[in-house]
Amino acid sequence: MFVAQTIASEHKDLIHDVSFDCHGRRMATCSSDHTVKVWDLENGKWKCTASWKTPGGSVSRVTWSHPEFGQILATCSFDRTVAVWEELGGDLSTKGDSSANAWLKRISLADSRTTVTDVCFAPKHLGLQLATCSSDGIVRIYEAVDVMKLGNWQLQCEFNCNLSLSCLSWGTSRTSAPLIAVGSDDANIAAGAKVLIYEYSETTRKWHKVSTIYSVKEAVHDVKFAPSVGRPFHQLAIASDELTIISLKNVREESRQISSEHSIFEIRQSGRFNDHGSKVWRLSWNITGTILSSSGDDGSVRLWKANYLDIWKCISVLKADGGAPEEERASIHAPSMSSTPGSFRY
Repeated sequence: MFVAQTIASEHKDLIHDVSFDCHGRRMATCSSDHTVKVWDLENGKWKCTASWKTPGGSVSRVTWSHPEFGQILATCSFDRTVAVWEELGGDLSTKGDSSANAWLKRISLADSRTTVTDVCFAPKHLGLQLATCSSDGIVRIYEAVDVMKLGNWQLQCEFNCNLSLSCLSWGTSRTSAPLIAVGSDDANIAAGAKVLIYEYSETTRKWHKVSTIYSVKEAVHDVKFAPSVGRPFHQLAIASDELTIISLKNVREESRQISSEHSIFEIRQSGRFNDHGSKVWRLSWNITGTILSSSGDDGSVRLWKANYLDIWKCISVLKADGGAPEEERASIHAPSMSSTPGSFRY
């Protein structure tokens, strides 16, 4: 049984993001103190194995690539840049008292004219690609020219969503066309839907908007596609004032009568929950896409799971407060942003 555990991160300011690698045994944290830290799980405890200060502004997001390409991190900062970092082997790192020498910045991408709000590596089957979104509504897709030499990335394409963007997520299915979901943090409800779905067309070699999630009109803080694991539809979680879970089924694949170059999705709302009683900020799926974790302003992480009827329910609550009722202690751990500088919880 897992319980809440507090880790002294030594970050000197607010921790903005926590990201686990593919195997869940490494994680990275980033903060307003301009630092990025890498942690390794050793004997059931997290140990900081690398820490370095970025030359730009506060680091708002951090994400891992698939380990097939090596140990690679991407970060975005409030100075409008995206950085790609690579870990060197122990025998290649220079000697000294700073573990930051083990990670080198391979490139800094500075195409955005406004703040870059999210960065995300593509699924492994799409190669070493990196998507970014910014507050001016532009999504940019980069690809490494040579996965063995990460100092050269090309801007493959960019498209304007005409919304102030806060987050994005790649679709995970290997059998369908590449998908990207984007979310907007525009607080104006009158502005309309805040989540858009884009699909890549091999014919035109462009990204096209194929669907809009009209049920979410509040500011969106995070979106996450679930790992597909063979399911015949896409599952998308949306974090805003509430947690929303959406299913997207491609009806064009089932009907030969529909003549369309792009996918046509039948959208179904699987669940909408306000159990946090506050804004929901971060989302994360387990590797099989069956359990969803959400963190909110109520200082808790909640675990969600669907039964055989596809009815979603909260199965566990993780709270860092040692005085919380025993029934609200978590049986499974998940990452959460800390509201207290210098520490975080999992």
